Amino acid sequence: MASVLVASNRGPVSYTVRDDGSLDTRRGGGGLVSGLSAVASEGAAEDGLWVCAALGDADREAVRRGVAEPGVRMLDIDPEVYADAYNGIANSVLWFLHHHLYDIPREPVFDAAFRRRWESYRAYNRAFAEALAEAADDGAAVLVQDYHLALVPGQLRALRPDLRIAHFTHTPWASPQYLGMLPDDVHHELVEGMLGADEVGFHTRAWASAFLADPLVERAADATRVAVHPLGVDAGELRALAHRPEVDERLAALRAEVGDRKTIVRVDRTELSKNILRGLLAYRELLTTRPEWRGRVVHLASAYPSRQDLEVYRAYTASVGELAERINEEFGTPDWRPVLVSVQDDFTRSLAAYRMADVALVNPVRDGMNLVAKEIPVVSDAGCALVLSREAGAYEELRADALTVNPYDVTGTAEALHEALSMPAPERADRTKRLAAAATALPPQRWFLDQLEALRAL
Repeated sequence: MASVLVASNRGPVSYTVRDDGSLDTRRGGGGLVSGLSAVASEGAAEDGLWVCAALGDADREAVRRGVAEPGVRMLDIDPEVYADAYNGIANSVLWFLHHHLYDIPREPVFDAAFRRRWESYRAYNRAFAEALAEAADDGAAVLVQDYHLALVPGQLRALRPDLRIAHFTHTPWASPQYLGMLPDDVHHELVEGMLGADEVGFHTRAWASAFLADPLVERAADATRVAVHPLGVDAGELRALAHRPEVDERLAALRAEVGDRKTIVRVDRTELSKNILRGLLAYRELLTTRPEWRGRVVHLASAYPSRQDLEVYRAYTASVGELAERINEEFGTPDWRPVLVSVQDDFTRSLAAYRMADVALVNPVRDGMNLVAKEIPVVSDAGCALVLSREAGAYEELRADALTVNPYDVTGTAEALHEALSMPAPERADRTKRLAAAATALPPQRWFLDQLEALRAL
């Protein structure tokens, strides 16, 4: 039995099948992994357990063979149920609602197919709730993560009223008007699921306020505490990663390609909310209206493919590459390529670009936090000016030292890029120091422990 439990769709380990049929284990990174390790290192969770889903065939094979890492329980959920819950609801409905992404004249459509997928989402959450109820010690602390598992707190509360339950949402929370698009019964079920927690947490006051503004929450939230825990970055770990030999090599190659030109850096998944296309349009407008920057700046863009099993994401990823190429064709010269875009998952290149950044461009239309806005100032070699969307969660903490923009205003973003490129080096260095300090105020381990301590204190 476990006294501290974490539940998330993706766990700290994944498996692949080797050619000889044996299983290879790969341990992930990130804030949750660091956080759970912190709990264990302090002796608070020697009997801790992380419950997660088997994400692919190799993970499911590991479950069937009884292969498991200490402190991890992977759930083998029916692949069709998982696909409906994960892609059909979590990523195609809840993600779109919380990020305000719907093309309203056409979407959403809540029909019989949606109802079938919602049943799968309910069953997927129920599998987690039952696994947690079975494994939790009396009065255990359970920390449920993200919009994939929004129903778990309510389901778990019904099974184990003795538990202390927290839910943390890593995305924004939809405005009442947007969430009100859901069918009434589904809206009620979603809110009741969240309010099964003793504490619901968000990255910013803006997202917490959006949750509290829902009339259903206002009427039923007496027993649930709403808290703000803004996740930061681990400066030491990030800097160590950014100065590995392979990053130094990639940095040298990029510097040779860029020359002595200034750099505008962005690193994102090709996620609709990240607003990569308007960022590229702003860069094109900068080159159009400020011709003095032609030949003197390079836009280093890393765009990791995201959710390529969904057509809308495949089309968006293709559009990013096409627009970058059009900019290069319009403005490029034999010795200057205005945009160097990498549409692949290449963390080494991203870290090298971080270190080169004179300007960091982070312009999402809506983002729960956006750690890239915090990471680049921490590792930029010469300091960077941050152009930051006011709709990023990081805006609350970084706004004082960033150049903030309306993410829909391409002209305004182009002007902010000009201001950032023109910023005197001493001012840029001072801003970078303050940005880095704010970015590292609540690193992952402290972020996790704060939530655990708050839950235990209730």
